[in-house]
Amino acid sequence: MSELSQGPTSQRFQQRAVLRELLLAILPLVAVSMSAVWLLPLPTAYLGVVVVLYTLLGGLLVRHAHRGPNAPGLGAANRVTLGRATLVIPIAALFPWGGQLGTAGLWWIIAAGTVALVLDGVDGRIARATGTVTSMGARFDMELDAFLLLALSFLVWSTGPLGPWVILVGLLRYLFVLAGWIWPVLQGELPESRRRKAACVVQGIALLVALGPIISVLWATVVAALALALLIHSFAVDTWWLLRHGPSAEV
Repeated sequence: MSELSQGPTSQRFQQRAVLRELLLAILPLVAVSMSAVWLLPLPTAYLGVVVVLYTLLGGLLVRHAHRGPNAPGLGAANRVTLGRATLVIPIAALFPWGGQLGTAGLWWIIAAGTVALVLDGVDGRIARATGTVTSMGARFDMELDAFLLLALSFLVWSTGPLGPWVILVGLLRYLFVLAGWIWPVLQGELPESRRRKAACVVQGIALLVALGPIISVLWATVVAALALALLIHSFAVDTWWLLRHGPSAEV
């Protein structure tokens, strides 16, 4: 739907509204993070990593607040995405201690990651139902999905016997963006695709399965390898489409 063309005053008002919502979201962020510290346990440095990651997210949201919905604050759909972020950030902050988590840590990641994946389909439905679909909301959702996959892939590698190849599951999207800087044709806008969204969900499920303490090394390897193959195919399809239909066919 349409986005606001805001002047300096209304933009500052919107930024303040977003900032208030970010401050409110600190409560669930603290609750999730403290549950990890209490259950695992983790050093206080873990909370420092959570704070840094949330501060970076908050800065980006405030900076792009003027591209948000035609209402003060983030809007209902982006609030759900922000709620997912209060799960994703504590998961990602675990990476430095991945090798020390143990069985309890793995189950905690699986539980938090599962909730984050389930909520992934909620924000888009709310945006469409309320007529508040914006480019900022779509980008927020997409980047959070990509960051979750990156975090999970690093955790699968650091907590288990799988080799560093599994990181490609979370890294491929960022490599695709990097390739777009080199070949601008890859920066073109892609059409909506259920295949692309389904591939993202499959990657998240596969990585959570690979993290499972009751999963054998063989099955974890098979699941992660199949997920990586599916993701490579998805990116190959998108790359081929852009090369054929992009604004420039020259690479």
